Amino acid sequence: MGSLLVQTGWVGLGGAVGSMLRFALAAGAQRFFGAEKFPIGTMLVNVLGSMAIGFLTVRFEASSLSHVHRVAVLVGVLGGFTTFSSFSLNTIQLFYEREYALAVVNVVGSVLLCLAGCWLGFRIARGLEVGVV
Repeated sequence: MGSLLVQTGWVGLGGAVGSMLRFALAAGAQRFFGAEKFPIGTMLVNVLGSMAIGFLTVRFEASSLSHVHRVAVLVGVLGGFTTFSSFSLNTIQLFYEREYALAVVNVVGSVLLCLAGCWLGFRIARGLEVGVV
């Protein structure tokens, strides 16, 4: 039981860090790109988070990092960082605003780019294993 409580605490701390990073990056991207309607910040966070989880999953396989700390990063930090709940809300809001084309671009773009980001993270990590990027 103690181990589960410790893991939960680490996940909670990681989630707080990930959530703060998500807010800062998403809000910054919205301002930087001047996007009024399209949720570019949310998409950017999801793509980067997907790439990071692919990369770190591979890198952690050969790592001496403890299971507790792996869970803190993958479930906590990246779970707090990625924003598919925000993605869903943004998409529904676009539909309610009758911005159907933007809603479809958000869904298709987010899914395809996040899958590509995860794949790229795997490829980069595998390349690092053999010293080739």
